[in-house]
Amino acid sequence: MADHRSGTIALGRIWRVSFKANIEPRTTSAWLPQTFRAAQTSCSGSRGDRGLQKGGFAAELDKVRASLPRGTPVEIWFADEARIGQKNKITRRWAKRGTRPSAPQDQRTKSAYIFGAICPQEGKAAGLILPFCNTDTMNLHLAEISLAVAPGAHAVLLMDQAGWHLTPKLVLPPNISIVPIPSKSPELNPQENIWQYMRDNWLSNRVFGSYEEIVDHCTYAWNQLVDRPWKIMSIGLRDWAHGL
Repeated sequence: MADHRSGTIALGRIWRVSFKANIEPRTTSAWLPQTFRAAQTSCSGSRGDRGLQKGGFAAELDKVRASLPRGTPVEIWFADEARIGQKNKITRRWAKRGTRPSAPQDQRTKSAYIFGAICPQEGKAAGLILPFCNTDTMNLHLAEISLAVAPGAHAVLLMDQAGWHLTPKLVLPPNISIVPIPSKSPELNPQENIWQYMRDNWLSNRVFGSYEEIVDHCTYAWNQLVDRPWKIMSIGLRDWAHGL
């Protein structure tokens, strides 16, 4: 399993540039390449698909496999975004019986987004810390996921139907196919459970002094997750997705 895991991939800083034309975040080790081969966006499925848990996903997976060379390994990924900001969330905390631990609150509004994706079967993840959710930042995340897919394999990426997930303006890497999750079904995306785990353990009940501090905490939390492949497996594996 360790042979298939990607290294530390969360971003530590956001490069100070105009996001109207160019976005250049950097990883903890090197700059993320900005040049990708343009590919026509092909999103499998539609808003009228049968439920993923009732055979709909098996049908979509068969479509993807039919389009690939025989014997191509397929990895199942789930992706989502989480906003982490100064108006932070409160979660449960251990405390001595009879005490009332403090729960700090902040009314300031600076925030960042964690773009996260997990491959539960392999116990690996791919993430970026970015200031916005839009088509440009989604393209960066797709490129990062593409780098984490095993050489020669193809990723089936399940996401909700946010506008920046399904827009035809996406630059879809050739080793990724998108399968939309039915609307109003967050319970089908285990990345939502990953966010709760990260908030419970590293991100909630905190006051962030600045945007840079938010980015630093998000980076630390994501890297802690990447270093726990067994946790990604235990949270993310689903019978309807991985039992096929």
